[in-house]
Amino acid sequence: MAQLPVSPLAPAGFPSMPAVRGVRLAVAEAGVRYTDRTDVMLATLAPGSTLAGVFTQSATRAAPVLDCETKIGDESTEGAAFLVNAGNANAFTGVAGQQAVAEITDALAAQLGLPPRRIFTASTGVIGEPLPAGRVTAVFDSLAKGPDATWEDAARAITTTDTFAKGASRVIETPDGPIHIAGIAKGSGMIAPDMATMLAYVFTDAQIARPLLQEMVAHFAAITFNAITVDSDTSTSDTLLVAATGIGPKVTSTDGPFAEALYAVMRDLAHLVVRDGEGATKFVEVRVTGAVDVPDAKRAALAIANSPLVKTAIAGEDPNWGRIVMAIGKSGARADRDRLTLHLGPHLLAENGQLAASYREEEGAAYMKRAELTLSADLGLGPGAFTAWTCDLTHGYIAINADYRS
Repeated sequence: MAQLPVSPLAPAGFPSMPAVRGVRLAVAEAGVRYTDRTDVMLATLAPGSTLAGVFTQSATRAAPVLDCETKIGDESTEGAAFLVNAGNANAFTGVAGQQAVAEITDALAAQLGLPPRRIFTASTGVIGEPLPAGRVTAVFDSLAKGPDATWEDAARAITTTDTFAKGASRVIETPDGPIHIAGIAKGSGMIAPDMATMLAYVFTDAQIARPLLQEMVAHFAAITFNAITVDSDTSTSDTLLVAATGIGPKVTSTDGPFAEALYAVMRDLAHLVVRDGEGATKFVEVRVTGAVDVPDAKRAALAIANSPLVKTAIAGEDPNWGRIVMAIGKSGARADRDRLTLHLGPHLLAENGQLAASYREEEGAAYMKRAELTLSADLGLGPGAFTAWTCDLTHGYIAINADYRS
């Protein structure tokens, strides 16, 4: 398909990101599907690295996901490597898909002198087409021996319909020296994660035990990547991997500056995926409070965020708040019409079961012209709260996906 214009919600440029000790990046052109662009990324990790991850819960998850799931609990601290190819998802490819994963992991393990259980692969792109593993393995020598890549190089190599490379980072100053966290992600369509985003990789040079790292990653995924949606479709390939190389200061708690910084990097990457939503022109935060519990708040928030009627109204800059009421009503969350309060940004829309007397349609219409919007709903029933992020649904989304395999 043709190169897409950069999303109007994209940041001004790729951010400046710190080096993470113990991480080496490399990229190559394998020609898996695309021509004249990099489409394979390799991240090699120093001995002593601990790994954590979460993966799609799709019942049709791809062969690389299944392979990673069997390995992620490994407690060894040998070196490790993440390898990603773009253009082919190696999903719904049966035994051939499993064989492709084995061929790639075995060859890369031999190239790097690592055991296969420390090689984690991911594939993204078209579903149902056999992965030409030979094209991937053919670039291993250049990946291992060629020049180091930048964070931006790595982020760009893993993209499909993305219109910009996505990266985020933080540096934490500690009495024992700095800790660096840097992450990259890809994702634009087929985004309604059931664990993480389509693909995301976060690296830190902190020293942290695997169980503690896994606990943090799983918790933060639930309120970052699992809180975004572009089109309500969960990918077969969703993978989030986090590596701690252990070269820097030690982390022993799920609270404190490191945890806050890790959450911030994961949140920033999740937001960037929404900002690059296929055809998107609006970035939308959906806040639900006052639910009976958090699961109910999440049901209501994602019902609003996923509603085609809500999303098309946003695209058309129409403050059609009745569609928000509809979405809450169908969500399965407990709700009471007369306790529901709605806001569009700072503007009170509805309360006490009806349109607020203070609401002025012209104010709502003016607010809808903004590129970044907040929709708030208080259910008035309890302490449950959840925030989701989404984008509008435009003609551009249809055009991109009607032409995806052409």
